[in-house]
Amino acid sequence: MSRLRLPSAPVGVALALALLAGWVAAGSLHGEAAATDPASATDLGVTFVDSAVIATDDVSSATTTGPGAGAGAQAAGVTTSSQTANAAAGRVTVAIGDAAERTGISARALGAYAAAAAAVHSVEVGGCGLHWSQLAAIGSIESGHGTHGGSTLGDDGRPRPAIYGPRLDGTSFIRVPDSDGGAIDGDTEVDRAVGPLQFIPQTWERWGADGDGDGVADPQDLDDASLAAAHYLCASGDLTDPETLHRAVFSYNHDEDYVRLVLGRAADYDRMLGG
Repeated sequence: MSRLRLPSAPVGVALALALLAGWVAAGSLHGEAAATDPASATDLGVTFVDSAVIATDDVSSATTTGPGAGAGAQAAGVTTSSQTANAAAGRVTVAIGDAAERTGISARALGAYAAAAAAVHSVEVGGCGLHWSQLAAIGSIESGHGTHGGSTLGDDGRPRPAIYGPRLDGTSFIRVPDSDGGAIDGDTEVDRAVGPLQFIPQTWERWGADGDGDGVADPQDLDDASLAAAHYLCASGDLTDPETLHRAVFSYNHDEDYVRLVLGRAADYDRMLGG
């Protein structure tokens, strides 16, 4: 099967698969309705809590930055137990501000990745074992966590200015005719990848998700894009199996160098946080 060359600007999510017949993996979306509670998210390895809360050693009211705040805290893998209980359970408790400093990922982006991973993680409840660091690695490569081209990731999880990949007009990359009338990518002639995780419109049409519960599935919203990417990757199966994980990342971008880069960067993030 031929593969697409990685562009200098992000083109991203499953472009090759969107161009090939039969790209949708068989099976249901793992964890689609399985926003996990803290206990079922413990094997995420790292529990992120708010910096101000962790500084007082009181996580009874812990919240995350972004979509994990308040009622959504469980989906972000936040625990309401003590740090001692976390340690006893084999987890690493990290203040999200400290995690941001160690990894170079903004606290806002970390919250989005953690929430999406927790929602699909637990294999015991039908999840796929996706780790936050794997989503973060993809986000790093696709858009620098929402900062590609000088963009800044806002508190609402949206980059400003919005992020668009190059026009897929056959000049530098394979031609992809317009599939959305410009509704998603602003181009009525050809498609282009959109947002911090670089979904092309036809892929977003199939996998788009509302990760922050605002009633809108927006590929420019990192919360939404992270959950959509989580569902997409989980369609490959149990990601705790190395071969399945490799296949899932390859489905995101048909390039072996891309797969190695994603898996290597994910491992680096894990080492940075000791998770």
